Parts: sequence; structure tokens; C-alpha cells
Amino acid sequence: MITPMPPYDPSAFPPFAVTVDLVVLTVRRHALCALAVRRGEPPFQGRWALPGGFVRADEDLEDAAARELTEETGLQAQSPAGSSPIHGAHLEQLATYGDPKRDPRMRVVSVAHLVLAPDLPAPRAGGDAHSARWAPVETLLEQDDTLAREGELAAPLAFDHARILGDGVERARSKIEYSSLATAFCPPEFTVGELRRVYEAVWGVALDPRNFHRKVTGTPGFLVPTGGTTTRQGGRPAQLFRAGGATLLNPPMLRPEV
Repeated sequence: MITPMPPYDPSAFPPFAVTVDLVVLTVRRHALCALAVRRGEPPFQGRWALPGGFVRADEDLEDAAARELTEETGLQAQSPAGSSPIHGAHLEQLATYGDPKRDPRMRVVSVAHLVLAPDLPAPRAGGDAHSARWAPVETLLEQDDTLAREGELAAPLAFDHARILGDGVERARSKIEYSSLATAFCPPEFTVGELRRVYEAVWGVALDPRNFHRKVTGTPGFLVPTGGTTTRQGGRPAQLFRAGGATLLNPPMLRPEV
């Protein structure tokens, strides 16, 4: 005789919540910048943090990430499925963070997402964010003294967001070595010089223009000429390209050691 299983009792398990946190990266003024919001509510009220929030009971994780991005900043991003083609932004899941003490309110597991986009406009604070701003990633990770004196960043990032930001930056830096992800930082049409400056901003190094041009134009399907030119960078007209269908760089463009 088989003994029946006891009925499932949800109250027998400790409650916990799921959140999404967003590492939103863009290149502004030739520097890799991340989006930070100043928290308007406890815990860590007044501290800078990554945008994000709790996942609703009826939400998919990517839907929650897109909603939080819009609610807290006014920005929108496109998932890999292409459901919302705004800004041509790239959205992917980064990692899961579940330290039992990461949130003082209760047990909270966060599913972080990485968002990459061309030079985005000034963000708009909303939701439980008091204000929002772009800041160089090195400033946010190193807690730059200048910003602290100016009142822009007087304390470390809230929760474990410094770790999440660092992981997101490293994901972007490593992934552009072997994939076409760097083109997500570019407008629909761009020059090889503009793409090179994306690599330089993300990696924080200067690259040889000739070697870079040979590499990206020599990889089949990586860049596609549009037939147009531009002088927006000054000097002689430069050829315009768009991202091609190739998703991998083979051989990869290895990051220079610094």
C-alpha cells in the first residue's frame, strides 16, 4: 500500500522575494558609463543603487526588467526576442545573487540583467528612485572622492550592487572579444572609428587604428557597408557600416593587457 503524500503547505517554507537589478551600460563622452539611481525609500534611502525592483507574481523576469527600467528611469530596452525595438538596446540575463543577508528587509534573490545601448539620453527618475544619472563605471566602482565632495556619491552603492555592476562590466568587456556585442553601443550606422572608440571605452585602452580596421572589416559578416559616408568626426569622409549577421569574431579580438 502506498502512503499518500501529505498536502503541500506553502507556510512550511520560509518566504522570500525575487527582484531584478539592471546593469545599464552606454558610452558617453568616450567613457563607459552605468546608470545609477538614488534611492528614495528605505533601506539605503539616499544611497546610489542600480535600477531595479520586485518581480510581480504574474511577470516573467525579462518583463519585470523592462518594466523597472522604464518606471525608474524613463528608458526602454529591447530584449533579444526583439519585442520592443527602442534605442536598439540589448538586454540579457547576467547572473543570480542570493546571499541571505544581501537585503535587510527579508530574504531576496536578485536576477540581474545587462542592458547595452548607444549614447542614451539623460535618464528620468521614477518609481522609488529619487534621482537618476549616468556615471563612469570606474567612478561607481572606486567611489571617486570628487563625486563624494560634490554630493553625487557619498557612500558605496546600496545592497550588493557594486558586485553586480562589476560582474556586468566584466561580462561586457569579455564578450566583445569574441562577439558582435560592441555594435550594441553604436547607432544603426557607424564608422569603424566610432566602433573602435567603443572598444577603447569599454576596455579602457587605446587600440591601433589600422590593426582594428583590418580585423573588423576582415571578419565575414561582422560589418556591412551601407554605401554612405559621414564627416561627423571631422576630417575626410568616413565609410558608414551597419552590424552584419555574424555574431562571433573568429579569431577573437583579444583584450590588450594593461
